[in-house]
Amino acid sequence: MKILIKGGRLIDPASGRDEPGDVAIAAGRILTLGRVPADFQPMRVIDASGCIVAPGLVDLAARLREPGHEHEGMLESELNAAAAGGVTSLVCPPDTDPTLDEPGLVEMLKFRARKLSLCRLFPLGALTRGLAGEVLTEMAELTEAGCVGFSQAEVPILDTLALQRALQYAATFGYTVWLRPQDGWLGKGVAASGAVATRLGLSGVPVAAETVAMLTIIELVRSTGARVHLCRLSSAAGVALLRAAKAEGLPLTADVSINSLHLTDVDIGFFNPAMRLTPPLRQGADRAALRAALADGTIDALVSDHTPVDEDAKNLPFGEAEPGATGLELLLSLALKWGADSGLSLASTLARVTSDPVRVLGESLGSLSSSAGQLVAGGVADLCIFDPDATWRVTPQDLASQGKHTPFAFEATGFALPGRVRATLVAGTVAYESALA
Repeated sequence: MKILIKGGRLIDPASGRDEPGDVAIAAGRILTLGRVPADFQPMRVIDASGCIVAPGLVDLAARLREPGHEHEGMLESELNAAAAGGVTSLVCPPDTDPTLDEPGLVEMLKFRARKLSLCRLFPLGALTRGLAGEVLTEMAELTEAGCVGFSQAEVPILDTLALQRALQYAATFGYTVWLRPQDGWLGKGVAASGAVATRLGLSGVPVAAETVAMLTIIELVRSTGARVHLCRLSSAAGVALLRAAKAEGLPLTADVSINSLHLTDVDIGFFNPAMRLTPPLRQGADRAALRAALADGTIDALVSDHTPVDEDAKNLPFGEAEPGATGLELLLSLALKWGADSGLSLASTLARVTSDPVRVLGESLGSLSSSAGQLVAGGVADLCIFDPDATWRVTPQDLASQGKHTPFAFEATGFALPGRVRATLVAGTVAYESALA
């Protein structure tokens, strides 16, 4: 289908493009940027006046809850949420039920996502069978089935020898291992250790739970040469370790969640279960370090950490509530808010949710590697069109996600979020269009 996007401001963080212009799309790819050929006859024209036309967002951490947790989220509902948030590609962890440790499960999930045509799906395969931390999965077969890396999700490997063997194997074949650094023994609390947890009587998770795990991972990366992506850092001490490891030249990348970037443990208030998150919200100094590290590139990407939770599991006493929050539809707005607070240009802000996550994924994207996260003639037409001047109030019941719990609901925060997605295109097909567009 031929589509003309007319009158928008084109921003491509990868190339530095920032100029008004039109976009001509044909056969799922960008035909031209800027000036449109006189003989181009579009079947549809999208008016982007007053809007930004940017690459589609790439989210490196989103749970879709299917298979196994359909009561919390269905593939269709969560991919609709992705499209509504301008997300055109996302990575999902392997902690489904059954676990993504068999090629057939991965192929089925990718097939169903392709049929929906709402968002590109890139699964992570389980690093160990059943995420038990003992027997390695068949990584080669999982890669052929479509996995872009291997992860333990939220389940730490207690056996350091097993982790070493996993990294050795991954390094041999060039696979990336995605690990959330949390010590399996120190990380069993429900809130970050500190004055707030003590006052509320909540079991604490010390910063050492993150740094002890990071030190182990860094040492194993140093000895094996494996490429590791550190998921959802939460502390200033963790940032310092990452910065030193990168300065040494170790093959490490990292991301931070929208929750840790904007919230602190003080936001728990009087045991608000919406603030029951993993990793737990830490202190203001940690948040400041995370924001600065994302701005200077020490942290490579911003993620939604989308984890839909149903009513019965969330509406419990804080320590018993299931951790998680919906985030796909908030990623763009919370990125824009962080960028404005940090004094960054719009292009630099968008880079953390477009071209920079693509660099983390690297060659695992296959044929998409050369143009994903970019606006480039001949590249895939995965686009996000948004109004940077619009503001909106987060009303949980209006979210497309099946999960309605978010710590950023207007009734809780009292502030509106900047930026509103007007349309999302995936492979040249309109996956989402706002009723206000």
